[in-house]
This record gives sequence, structure tokens and C-alpha cells, in this order.
Amino acid sequence: MEKEARIYVAGHRGLVGASIVRNLRDKDYKNILVRTHSELNLIRQQEVDNFFVSEKPDYVFLAAAKVGGIYANNTYPADFIYDNIMIEANVIDAAFRNQVKKLLFLGSSCIYPKNAGQPMRENQLLTAPLEPTNEPYAISKIAGIKLCESYNRQHGTDYRSIMPTNLYGPGDNYDPLNSHVIPALIRKFHEAKVSGAENVKVWGTGKPKREFLFVDDMAEASVLVMNLSKESYEDNTEAMLSHINVGSGYDISIAELSVAVKHITGYGGAIVFEPDKPDGTSRKLMDIGRISLVGWHAKTTLEHGLRSAYDDFLMRVKNSSI
Repeated sequence: MEKEARIYVAGHRGLVGASIVRNLRDKDYKNILVRTHSELNLIRQQEVDNFFVSEKPDYVFLAAAKVGGIYANNTYPADFIYDNIMIEANVIDAAFRNQVKKLLFLGSSCIYPKNAGQPMRENQLLTAPLEPTNEPYAISKIAGIKLCESYNRQHGTDYRSIMPTNLYGPGDNYDPLNSHVIPALIRKFHEAKVSGAENVKVWGTGKPKREFLFVDDMAEASVLVMNLSKESYEDNTEAMLSHINVGSGYDISIAELSVAVKHITGYGGAIVFEPDKPDGTSRKLMDIGRISLVGWHAKTTLEHGLRSAYDDFLMRVKNSSI
């Protein structure tokens, strides 16, 4: 990407979108386009069309999405599939009709089957049933991959897709019902410490294993993949497998994660697991062979990342923004 290029980051207030903006600014990209939801509702096709016609971005990072944890996915399945498909379809089609040079679509590790082999390789996409608790969201992300792939096949565009593992870090959503596991645990343990609660209850058995990636590492991968030559990108994908996994390369159990968050927050009570609550998929570890071939690897340790996330949480509590 040229330093003066017009770069649109869709979803710049979200966890990964905000990190991509920080990364681009650190790399001295000077013309970053952003819009809030009130300024541009990506679900509305005409608003998206008007934006692309007037602003003419050269490059697009499609990080905008409706996201949430198990509770949110179970409670609002229609919202998750509809909103995300509309966002993807509107932005990708507008990018094509307005001659965007490259587009990068950010998906999710939930695109893979519930019982996928571990680590999950890109070629396991669409080989078996999905995890029921987040199937609508997963289908919307698969649709995004296939939209990019289909426009490339039919129109010769250069639209790329990367699939991050579970992300966390500064700017996360700490809502007690709609957040993902790390921000949810950070809030639970912090509030238990402040209130002096004897224990913290954690959903599920604690046995499932999850892979986590610090969001700034994901932003670095996103900019790297966007900047690959078309030949380099295609050398690391296949015609009908045009996405690349991004992960840390290791996973831990929810029980181990809970202990780590307890330590970081300084909580002194007990951890009580709730086996009557859903666990979700038993394990989700990404195969990161393809992203490794282009010279990327995660740099942030889990301990350092958790401390950074907790510092962010404390700052937002102090500023009354949670």
C-alpha cells in the first residue's frame, strides 16, 4: 500500500479495527478513512454506496462485524447472521464497483467444523457440521470468504481473507453477557476482588481448550497480508481455499486461563466452574503454517497480553466508560 493511499478501515471502533488503525498510523500511512456507525450504517446498501462513490478508498480493511460470546450468539442468532452478511455483501460489492485495489476480509476461527481435526487447517472448511451455538455467525463469516473468492474468480479482483483465532486486548468489549471469554473473566475477577466475593463462577467445566492472540499481533498480520504481492498471496492459498489462518500456535484450557486471569487481577478467592452451562467446542487450535510461510509469528506472550488488557479495563473503569 502506498503511504498516501486512501485506506478505509471498516469497524475502526472495534477491537481489531482500532488496532489496525494504530498499526497503520505507526507505519506512517497518512490517509486513513473511518466512519462511526451513526455516520455510516454498513447494513444499509445505499449509505455504503454513497460513501464509496464520494470517498473512493484505494484499500479496504473489512473488520466491521456484529460479534459476541456464547450467550449473545444463542440469544440473537438472526441478528448475527443477517447483520454480518449484509455488512460483507454491501462493502465487498461497493469495493468492486468503485475499483478498490485490494480488500482484506477478517473472519473467525468458528468457520471450521465443530469436530475439526486439530490443529485446524484451511482445507477443513465446509467438511462437516458447525458448532451449533454460533452456527449463524460462522455461516456469515464463511459467506464473507466466499464473496471475496467469488469476486476474485469472476472479476479478477484482489480480495483476501484472514481467519483470526480468539482475539483479546485493549479496546475489548467487557459486557458481562455479550463479551468473549477473556474480557468476561477480567471483569468477573476484578469485580469479585472489589466486592470481596468468596468465589467467581465460570461457565462450563473448564476443560475446553482455546487459542488466544493479542489484538496488536493480529493487526500486524493484517497489514502484512494486505501488503503481500498478489503472487505471494496466491502462492500461499488455493483456488477454492483463499483464506489464511492467524493464531498464536498454542492453546490452554479455560481452567488454566481462569487461573491466569485470577493472578493478573489479584483476586484471592476460589474459582467455581458451572458444568450445567455450555462449554462450546472442546478444542479450537489453528494451523498457522500458511501465515508462517510469509514471515509472520505472534510476538506477545499471554501473560503480557493479559496485563495489557487488564490495564485497559482499569483505565476504562476509571474513566467510567464501562
